[in-house]
Amino acid sequence: MKIAVLQSAYIGINYNRLDYYIRACKLKDVKVVLLGEYVLNRFFKELEKTPLNMIKEQSLYQIKIVKSLSRKYNITIVAPIVTVQKDSPFKKIGIFFPNKTRYYTQQILIDYKHWNEKRYFSNSVECLNSPYTFVMDGFKFGVIGGFELHFNYFFDEFMKKNVDVVLLPTVSTFDSNQRWKELIKSRAFLGNFYILRANRIGEFSDKNIKWVFYGESMCVNPNGEVESILSNNEELLVCEIDKEYIKICKKAWGFKRALLNRCE
Repeated sequence: MKIAVLQSAYIGINYNRLDYYIRACKLKDVKVVLLGEYVLNRFFKELEKTPLNMIKEQSLYQIKIVKSLSRKYNITIVAPIVTVQKDSPFKKIGIFFPNKTRYYTQQILIDYKHWNEKRYFSNSVECLNSPYTFVMDGFKFGVIGGFELHFNYFFDEFMKKNVDVVLLPTVSTFDSNQRWKELIKSRAFLGNFYILRANRIGEFSDKNIKWVFYGESMCVNPNGEVESILSNNEELLVCEIDKEYIKICKKAWGFKRALLNRCE
């Protein structure tokens, strides 16, 4: 089965640009396409200064576009999106199937002084729920927000649910390349699943700070090896996932097997 990443900066309200890439995916027999964080919406620091009614209007239009492309090409598109409900912004990931749409509301948001999504968004802070999963062509996919990669809970859940592929949209910056790469490789190896990471590209300047989103979207296999990785340009990454290889890795390393019949 083929899956893909569209690595891009903020794409704007541009139907033709998205149509070009989704059509290319269709020609390559891709079943699932992943977009990075803040590709359908502007970057978080820009959203902080944008009226909510403008964010809402733009997001509704983007959702309409993505839904239509999913139906047109019979491809599932997974894309982070900011929604506005009752005058409150929420950070979500849309899973746009050709015949329906589901949303995963990110549960743990970054809360650093220079980058505080937790304070801005109205996402609930409560007991964690199992991340969103779906099945396609015999593969089970799991979806989380980029910052949630840092928390064991989500990956424990993915192991319990026998997830085959983790879809990870990110917006990584500040020369964090190597740290993110090693963390993704470790998570993929310990869970024996593929991780498809879509990282945004482009720049944002805030006072004296330049935020450079470096790309390096990648596909890491269940043995913790990088199968393919992009540079920092707008590109499409297509990779093939193999169910039998997942089974081989799980059997060889036996991490889940070692946990069977243990007390919770």
